[in-house]
Amino acid sequence: METGDQKYDSIIVGSGAGGLACAVCLARAGQKILLLEQHDVPGGWCHSFTLKGQRFSPGVHYVGLIGEGEGSHELLRGLGVANDMVFFEMNKKGYEHCHIGTERFSMPAGIENLKDKLCERFPEEKKAIIEYVDLVKTIHLQLMEVPKMNGFWDHVMIPYRTRYVGKFGLFTLKRVIDWHLKDPLLKTILNIQCGDHGLPPFKASFLVHSVLMAHYFEGGFYPMGGGGGFVKAFTKRIKSLGGEIRTKSKVDKILVEQGKAIGVKLADGTVINADRVISNADPNITFLDLVGENNISTKLKKRLDNTKYSVTSLILFLTLDIDVTKYGIDSGNIWKISEADLDAVYGNLTQDNILEGDEFNGVFLSCTTLKDPPSFNGRYHNFEIVTFLDYAAFEQFEKEKDYHSEEYLSFKEKLKNKMLNTVEKLIPDARKHIIQAELGTPMTNNYYINSTRGNVYGTEKTLKGVGPFAFKAKTEIENLYLTGASTLSHGVGGATNSGVETAAKILGCRSQELLIEDENQKLRIYDAEESDSWPDWVHQKRADRVRRFKEVEKMISRLAD
Repeated sequence: METGDQKYDSIIVGSGAGGLACAVCLARAGQKILLLEQHDVPGGWCHSFTLKGQRFSPGVHYVGLIGEGEGSHELLRGLGVANDMVFFEMNKKGYEHCHIGTERFSMPAGIENLKDKLCERFPEEKKAIIEYVDLVKTIHLQLMEVPKMNGFWDHVMIPYRTRYVGKFGLFTLKRVIDWHLKDPLLKTILNIQCGDHGLPPFKASFLVHSVLMAHYFEGGFYPMGGGGGFVKAFTKRIKSLGGEIRTKSKVDKILVEQGKAIGVKLADGTVINADRVISNADPNITFLDLVGENNISTKLKKRLDNTKYSVTSLILFLTLDIDVTKYGIDSGNIWKISEADLDAVYGNLTQDNILEGDEFNGVFLSCTTLKDPPSFNGRYHNFEIVTFLDYAAFEQFEKEKDYHSEEYLSFKEKLKNKMLNTVEKLIPDARKHIIQAELGTPMTNNYYINSTRGNVYGTEKTLKGVGPFAFKAKTEIENLYLTGASTLSHGVGGATNSGVETAAKILGCRSQELLIEDENQKLRIYDAEESDSWPDWVHQKRADRVRRFKEVEKMISRLAD
C-alpha cells in the first residue's frame, strides 16, 4: 500500500456544490486542501457533459434568488466566484409552465405578479390566495433570519421573530394548503414545485416547500455553461487559492484510528493523510461504505438504518433538429402532470406499474439551448426531461458487476420509448427529428454520483431531513465532517450553503463571516428571451458556435460525397 508524501489540512471527498464551497472557504482561510472526485470531471450533480458535441447538465436546471441583493447573488459574491459566472433570466412571464391535464398556467417572475395572475384565474379565492402566498413568503423570511441571530437578546426573541414557523412548522404541505384554499387546480399549481424536493403534498413539510417556493418567487435563472459553468467558476477559485483538485480519484476508505479521521485510502491503494476529512457523499455512503460499520456507534448505525433517501430519477438527454419554439417551447420549465392530484401522480411512480401505460404521469422538461442562448448552434435544441420513480424497479440490476445486461438494456429502451411518447405530447412528431436520445437511469446515478439508491436530493426532505434535524456537519468521529444535500438542504443553493456552514464549523466561526464583501465582485445577468439585452460578447459567442457547427456540417457533407 503506497503512502503519499504530502499531508493536507483537509481532504474533501466528492466535488458537488457542498464540497466545492467548503473547499473555497477552507483554502481562503489558508488551509492546504485536496478535493477528490471519482468521476473524470468535478461537480457531482452540478457537472456537465457532452454527447456528440451537445452539452447536458443532469442536476442544474434553474437557480433562484439571483437578483442583486438576493441570497444566491450574495452567496456567489461572498465566495468570490461571481465575476466568473453569467446567468440568464428565464421567461419572466412563465419561468414555470404548468401543464395539468388539459389545463395550462404559467408562473410569472415576481411575487406580486404571481398573486395577480392567480387571483385573475381564481377570483373566488382572491383573499385566500394573497393570504397563503404571503404566508409562504413570511415563513421563508423567518427561517432565513435564524442563522443570522447572535447574542442573548436575539435568542430571547426567537419565539417572536419566528412565530409563524412555530405555528405551522409541524404540518404537511397538504394540511396547510387545504386550510387556506379549495380549488384542486389552484392547489396543484402552487404545489407544482414539489418536484424540486421530490415529495407529494401529503408527505412534504410545509416549511421545506415554503423555502423552496419562495426561492423562486422572483423568477428562475440559468447559468451560462449549464452546471459546468458553476463548477468552472468554483474550481478556478479553488486553484487560485492554492487548493488541489484530483479527478479519477475514487476514495475506497476514510481512514479512522482511535475514533479519529486521519486521511483516506484511494481505490488504487494510495494513502493520503490529513488533519481532517470532509465527506460530500451522503451519510450511508460515508459511514457504511467509506468509514465502515466497525468504526461507528450503535446509535449512528440505527439512525442510518432508519434514514430514508429522496426519490431517484430517469433523465432523457434529447437533441432535436427542429425549431421547437413553434410548439410553444421557451426558456421556461414545463411541468407536465396527468391530473390535478399530485399525491396520486407520485403514488403511481411504483415498481409494479413503471412500464404500464404509454406515457409517464409526470415529467419535467427543460430546453437548455433556450435557457443558455450562447449554447445554441442555430439548428439543434437540447432537452433534459426528468421523471421520478421507485428505486425498487432497478434493484434487480444492482447486484450485477456490470449492470449493462441485455435485460437492463431492454428495460431501459422500453422506458425511453415511454418517455418519448410523453415528449411528443408537448412536441408532436419529435421522434422524426431526433439527433440523439440517451436515457440516464438510477444505475447511472449510482455509477457517476455514487448515491444511495440513486437518490437525487440526498436524504428525504421531510422536516426530519433538513435544517437542525438533518445530519450535522460535525460527526461523532473526531475530525470527520459532512457537507452536501443531506446536511442542511438540497439544490444548488442549499448544498452550496452547506459547504459554507461546514467550513464555519471547522474554522470555529459563523458562516456569515466566510462570505466576504468585495465590491469588485459583480454577477452578470441577462434576459434569455431578449437578445437586445445581451452584450456584444454574448452575440459573438453564439455566432462562433453557429459558425463552427456549419463548418462541421460542410466537412461531413464533403466526406459523404
